[in-house]
Amino acid sequence: MTLPQSPRDPAGREPFRGFGLGLRPAHYQDFIAAPQPVDWLEVISENYMVQGGKPLAMLDAIRADYPLAMHGVSMSLGSVRELDRGYLAQLKALARRIEPLWISDHLCWTGVHGLNLHDLFPLPYTEEAVRHVAARIRQVQDILERRLVIENVSSYLAYADSQMSEWAFLSAICEAADCLLLLDVNNIYVSSVNHGFDARSFIDGVPASRVQQVHLAGHSHMGEYIIDTHDEPVADPVFDLYGYACRRLGPVSTMIERDDNIPPLAELVAELGRVRRVAGESLAGGGRRESQPCLEVAP
Repeated sequence: MTLPQSPRDPAGREPFRGFGLGLRPAHYQDFIAAPQPVDWLEVISENYMVQGGKPLAMLDAIRADYPLAMHGVSMSLGSVRELDRGYLAQLKALARRIEPLWISDHLCWTGVHGLNLHDLFPLPYTEEAVRHVAARIRQVQDILERRLVIENVSSYLAYADSQMSEWAFLSAICEAADCLLLLDVNNIYVSSVNHGFDARSFIDGVPASRVQQVHLAGHSHMGEYIIDTHDEPVADPVFDLYGYACRRLGPVSTMIERDDNIPPLAELVAELGRVRRVAGESLAGGGRRESQPCLEVAP
């Protein structure tokens, strides 16, 4: 099949959409009660792949005022098992309902023998894995009838048979599958500390033309290693790395993930204001995507 191309971008990306947050139940009423200075929201797809009930009712109400992106955690693109066609059918049905900006999931595997372990396990960076995952992504894109956005995960181990860097692996898959990239800057930082590579080399090594979205989040520093926990504000080193990514990539739709120790919405909105400032200051000297819109604060 031929995937739709954006008239603004030959890579098929959606244009720059500004700055968003992950939608969490604790903040449903805030978004319904009054307009918030948030340009768009990201939802965890699996939370709304249901027949009805309060989650869908809240989603429908919020969708009337905010564009939504769908972000999944269960596609298991790196698995050797057959793709879950039932899951993909439900995902496609949800996409028809809310008309998302885009659909994303993680470049990982999530379990074995039909058991979902609810974790995001990394892959060996090999040519064989590139071919395997790219073929699965192409199948998913055919089923969903849209381009998929894949996210780099944080990692805490390395495979002895890896043949390339993670960024070369990501780049090869994006090219082979003709998909887009969700660049998680916090995950890059976490993995760079855990494995001892230069985080800027990762950002320099991915294809800028395929970066659709950026994630920012907090982590927990355990001394010799870091865990991607999403339970703290974005750390200063991650903001520094995000500024570098902005200078390298130009304006990219960016959002904050917070999944535990969730603060009042006002705190996340204030943190999102810092994201806007870092992006604006970093791009003041000029970014690579000069045709993209200026960075404006949401009304």
